[in-house]
Amino acid sequence: MPAHLRALVTVLCAAVLGALFPAGAAHAASLTVQGGRLDWGIKSSFQSYVTGPIAKGSFSLTGGAATVGGSQFRFHSATGTYDGDTGAFRAGFSGGVHFLGHRKDDGTHQLDLTITRPTVRISGGAGTLYVDVVSKAKGSGTVTTASRVPFASLTLGGIDMRGGGNAVVLDNLPARLTAEGARSFAGYYEAGTELDPVSLSADVRAAPAKQPTATPTTEAPAAPASKSPSPKVTSGAIRDGAVDWGVRRTFREYVTGDIAKGRWTLSAGAQDGGALFRFPGGEGTYEDGKLTASFTGAVRFTGENGLDLALSGLRAAVAANGTGTLYADVTSPDFTGADVPLITFTAGKPAPRNGLVALTEAPAKLTGRGAKAFGGMYKAGTEMDPVSLTVALTDDAELPALPDLGSAGTGTETSATPEAAAKSAAPDTENAASDTASGSDDGSLILPVGLAAGSLLLVAAAFAVVARRRGARRAADAPNAPAEA
Repeated sequence: MPAHLRALVTVLCAAVLGALFPAGAAHAASLTVQGGRLDWGIKSSFQSYVTGPIAKGSFSLTGGAATVGGSQFRFHSATGTYDGDTGAFRAGFSGGVHFLGHRKDDGTHQLDLTITRPTVRISGGAGTLYVDVVSKAKGSGTVTTASRVPFASLTLGGIDMRGGGNAVVLDNLPARLTAEGARSFAGYYEAGTELDPVSLSADVRAAPAKQPTATPTTEAPAAPASKSPSPKVTSGAIRDGAVDWGVRRTFREYVTGDIAKGRWTLSAGAQDGGALFRFPGGEGTYEDGKLTASFTGAVRFTGENGLDLALSGLRAAVAANGTGTLYADVTSPDFTGADVPLITFTAGKPAPRNGLVALTEAPAKLTGRGAKAFGGMYKAGTEMDPVSLTVALTDDAELPALPDLGSAGTGTETSATPEAAAKSAAPDTENAASDTASGSDDGSLILPVGLAAGSLLLVAAAFAVVARRRGARRAADAPNAPAEA
């Protein structure tokens, strides 16, 4: 069933549920949103247009965003607030996607659109999706940068957002482009255009308790113990470190897709950040821009058609000329080797700052031996996922946090569509590889999904009407394409 029809039926079910079941007692109002993900394809037909034979373009992910399923982008690390008494909800997510298309002779693009940091606000039964946008206007080429654009209106369909528990899960909320969103979309779609539905999962927890006011005293406060500041270290032994690398986005999609039907597993301390894998435990040395460090952790990709590729023992080296190389021990049916130079990346001359030496999303390309490690699936020089590398030169320097995906999408719910509630009882087979750590169901509220026979008939009849209307309606789904240069 198409996503937008499924979402409409979901809304009808939610309305029926609202009539059948009274709202529960209000829970504690003061809750903090911390951790979670938002899945949204923006508009799948726009993705097809960008990467198709007309625009001949591509998209890239930034800030730890990932892909999930067939055409959705996953944004991470939700932060915000939730009021269990009123149902007011706000959650901002990290990550972005950059679309390029209609390349011109000078190397620039007529289509150039970046969407980052989506934020969902729900209040009084209405929802809005805000984003930061950098876009090039179709025709004039004028570049506009805008923050917190109310990009899409979200239909809640009578969902009661009041409640409590330890997570808010909303599934397939219908979304429509606003007038402000249409302007930010650089004229490719008109206001009111149906966008891809929005799904999100956000963990909530009690807000920190207020500290009691100190009682005034006439005694002089004790002088704090003197603490020497950490010495400024510019070289030497690496105290800790991590390399973050997703291998290649399309390879991950191939592994979990319909062809390989596989998965990946992590071991020896490697961590899954959604769009990347973190290999921790960095050890080595750094001096005047030159770096060598080894890391722990392993990832193994398995699937049909003989897919079985394991990478472990990662080592990064940055030379004086600013070129970086990432090595790994490789095990596969057709190629096995130790300390294989998999990729080269642009490192420059990283300098220490606050005890850390860091590279963020350095562009990377596959080496000749790396191509052999992938069984010839990619040729030498193929662009791979960018590399992020951080090492600590002092004991008190903290490595950057991984993207926080919160509880798994099949985890707990505070308020959700009936579809999401039903989904919570089954494993997430679509993205099993990246959702190996499932959330707890303790302290949650699950909306009931059992309907009376008459209510089911009502929903079925409504669906029939929706289906007939869909058959009679012509949707202008393709974007207003610019004239070819």
